Amino acid sequence: MKNRFHLFSLICATLVLLLSSSSGALASDLAPFTGQQGSLRIAGGTAHISVMKEAAKQIIQSNPKIQISIAGGGSGLGIKQAGEGLIDIGNSGRKATDEEISKYDLKLFKWAIDGVGVVVHPENSVKGLSSVQLQDIYVGKISNWQELGGADRQINLYTRDEASGTREVFWKKGLNKGDISAKANVVVSNGAMKTAVAGDPFAIGYISVGHMDQSVTPLALDGVLPNLDTVRSGEYRVSRGLYSLSKGEPSGLAKLFLDFILSPSGQQIVAENGFIPVR
Repeated sequence: MKNRFHLFSLICATLVLLLSSSSGALASDLAPFTGQQGSLRIAGGTAHISVMKEAAKQIIQSNPKIQISIAGGGSGLGIKQAGEGLIDIGNSGRKATDEEISKYDLKLFKWAIDGVGVVVHPENSVKGLSSVQLQDIYVGKISNWQELGGADRQINLYTRDEASGTREVFWKKGLNKGDISAKANVVVSNGAMKTAVAGDPFAIGYISVGHMDQSVTPLALDGVLPNLDTVRSGEYRVSRGLYSLSKGEPSGLAKLFLDFILSPSGQQIVAENGFIPVR
């Protein structure tokens, strides 16, 4: 009995040690927020939101005197509002242009790599497209799934608004800067795109690889499926960096937040949300 109790105590002590060591990195990464207070405003690209929310949750749990608000609006809004000083941190799914950087004195922080993949409803029998077919679909030249080996039904196009960084990388690298039909349905975020495609058996759209789940089916493009492995290897070419940015050098809570996103704990959040960490 004494030996069993000793073994039980040893197991408990080992578990405590493991738990304390596994949370040690997190505690050290959150340590800079100790004694801080105030508010932080973040807005912009919608692909970023899941990472931003989890990071904010961990920071606020460690220090309830800090308030963090997170909004979408698209990459263009994130760049513009950060540049105009309306928010502390802007998020963008594209790299700010040289003109934007110069105009607003922007500082860019790349914290993840992401792919943008074409998605359809899970019941769609079409499993892949060539780049030419994709371009023909979005310009309106191919308008029926039957032309691609699918059902004899009209293709329902979905796209993002022009402020979207997801749209920009898809337009540049997926459509080779080809036209997008004016008949396409415009949705406001990656989440809204996923919901729209998941609810429309004849839809086609595109979302961040980090947002893909079983509610939609990704299509291979030129024989390559969009997933973390193919984006990481460069085999899947419709990819981009995810950026946060500030007007001038960040300071105060903005600097601490950006440092946290790039810390081991922050990069773990990035990976857990389906993106490729940069560190």
